[in-house]
Amino acid sequence: MTTTSTTSGRPKARAAEENGARRRGRGSSALASERREHLIRLAADLFAEKGYQATTVRDIAKEAGILSGSLYHHFTSKESIVDEILSGFFDEVMSAYRAVIEEGRDPRETIAELVRIAFGTLEPHRAAITVMQNDWNYLKDRLDYLTKAEDEVEKMWVDTIRAGQEQGLFRDDIDPKLTYRMIRDTIWVAVRWYRPGGRLDAAGLSEHYLKVLFDGINTH
Repeated sequence: MTTTSTTSGRPKARAAEENGARRRGRGSSALASERREHLIRLAADLFAEKGYQATTVRDIAKEAGILSGSLYHHFTSKESIVDEILSGFFDEVMSAYRAVIEEGRDPRETIAELVRIAFGTLEPHRAAITVMQNDWNYLKDRLDYLTKAEDEVEKMWVDTIRAGQEQGLFRDDIDPKLTYRMIRDTIWVAVRWYRPGGRLDAAGLSEHYLKVLFDGINTH
């Protein structure tokens, strides 16, 4: 009986140990993921403040209160960090853009929704947008998806503007590509002066922008 009892108890004990190990593993994994996200946010803020090229791995580690070598437990290089920052931004904004295009709204409504999406990224992706503006020419040659994403986004906007011209919704004497680039640049540059908690939130800012975009500043 003793032998049987001991033998039957071993699988139970082993199962308990394994369950405990799995729980500890899940906890460690969650902690590592949280730590990684924290480091990404710190790096993003530093890249935005100092510029990607001027920021070193040592700067990031110092800001995080760790040794430089410890950073390599989470990332293979400084470039892999900025890659995560920018890919996260582009994945989100392009997914939202594609969803709007697929809805097949009329061109004016589509442009309005694209504008709202773009302004909606200013707060959660402030650092990524700032890095993109400051270091685009340097990074686009190292992260090949940036140029592909830029071309796809431009095509979405330009095709929509052209469709609006064909339907008589937009003036036919404006250049679609130039118009898109002016819209794009005026939205993204707002990241330099827009501050959350001000008189207008991102939604209010986008609605004001749409008034100026569609109706101008002249009285009618």
